[in-house]
Amino acid sequence: MQPVSAAELPAFSTSRFRAEREADWIAFDLLLTRLERKGAAALTSDELLQLPILYRATLSSLSIARATSLDKALLGHLEALSIRGYFLVYGVRETRASRLRRFFRYDWPAAVRAVWKETLIIALVIVLGALTSYALVASNPEWYYNFVPEEMSGGRDPHATVDYLRSTLGHGKAAAGEQSSGLHVFATYLFTHNSQVSILSFALGFAFGVPTMMLEYYQGIGLGAMLALFSGKGLGVDFGGWLFIHGTTELFAAALSGAAGLRIGAAVVFPGARGRLEAAADAGRTAGKVMIGVILMLLVAGVLEGFGRQLITDTMLRYAIGTVMLLFWLAYYYIPRREDVA
Repeated sequence: MQPVSAAELPAFSTSRFRAEREADWIAFDLLLTRLERKGAAALTSDELLQLPILYRATLSSLSIARATSLDKALLGHLEALSIRGYFLVYGVRETRASRLRRFFRYDWPAAVRAVWKETLIIALVIVLGALTSYALVASNPEWYYNFVPEEMSGGRDPHATVDYLRSTLGHGKAAAGEQSSGLHVFATYLFTHNSQVSILSFALGFAFGVPTMMLEYYQGIGLGAMLALFSGKGLGVDFGGWLFIHGTTELFAAALSGAAGLRIGAAVVFPGARGRLEAAADAGRTAGKVMIGVILMLLVAGVLEGFGRQLITDTMLRYAIGTVMLLFWLAYYYIPRREDVA
């Protein structure tokens, strides 16, 4: 009796192998498809019990197919079905709500902690910009016009009276039109300005971080000039409260946006052992999570600015709210979570 040729054996084995086991593969594939589309609720109790049995049967078929060198198409099909089955049967499946909770509880704070060095650098740059303009305006009030556009100052300039400046902070007596202007014009300008600079700081981070540093320095210029103006009229504490109620959130967001941009710029300049594109992509994933949080922080700052500051006119209460918000953000970001240690 002549032996079966090598060419005839695989074809015969593949055909018989399929005939014996293909029904299980099809059943497993159908259950996985329903599980993917509609979730576990779409399967009966018996079908749920069948899932691990069919999964192990598919693994057994894959093992035999590899050992006997069956055709590549069948081998590829079984490998794909096994991987798909593993993730659906034994993998952790999260709902959208679960992923959202994870982002707020772990991913966003972890991303912010990852850029703490960049955040500190950007915060110092903002403070440096504020100190520069403050010193210049305090020594020569005419510098004020170089830092705050006249159309945006709403009448707050070195020639304004103390009563008028106080009224723009929500204190004292003033005409309705003047008070409305005082409460909204510069507030709108400051929020819009800071939001635009924050987004640009992140977007331009790829240019080695240089534009980011310049924009964040400019971020502090208008703030320092306005503080010097009010301080020169004896209203520095009142202006601080007017700004503090939302500024701790808004300026924190500005620092984080700059830190996100700086992280990308640093990855481009110092990629380490990785390629520049790979390093930038890795930094971009962290920076992207930070920026999602920045947008949310700016929305919170907008609410505090649009409602809280207009309705709350007591200076000490404004400071208290701003302090509580600052402590909240610091605790939220920098207190380690249990999952981070695991």
